[in-house]
Amino acid sequence: MKLSTKGRYGLRAFIDLAVCAEEAPVSLASIAQRQEISVSYLEQLMAKLKRAGLVESVRGVNGGYRLAKPADEISVGEALRALEGDITPVECPGIGNDPSAQCSSSEQCVSKIVWKRINDSINNTVDGIFIGELVRESRK
Repeated sequence: MKLSTKGRYGLRAFIDLAVCAEEAPVSLASIAQRQEISVSYLEQLMAKLKRAGLVESVRGVNGGYRLAKPADEISVGEALRALEGDITPVECPGIGNDPSAQCSSSEQCVSKIVWKRINDSINNTVDGIFIGELVRESRK
């Protein structure tokens, strides 16, 4: 599985926000400078995170962005899905959550076992890592 720049840069920016926004909202310009990501791209990424209910914006002179809930309650998987959409490594109806998906080889296909295990492993890993854990790690 290969994440796009949305997932990679978005997760970096999200962790940066979590680290810096404990006291006050953080401006996109400050995240952009620290993470070397353009402000316009960050705006797109934050819009995705906001739609997913992971960040909220604060207007005004001291405005910016902050987490919408505690960092210990947000998994890396939630953030990646908000940024990337589906993170399933292959398109295979045998492993997805879409009951309407059809595959003519589904009954005799054993490779779906491989794809399902890979998919489950990825999801279990990203769903088991929480942003709060990464914030604490960044402070070491």
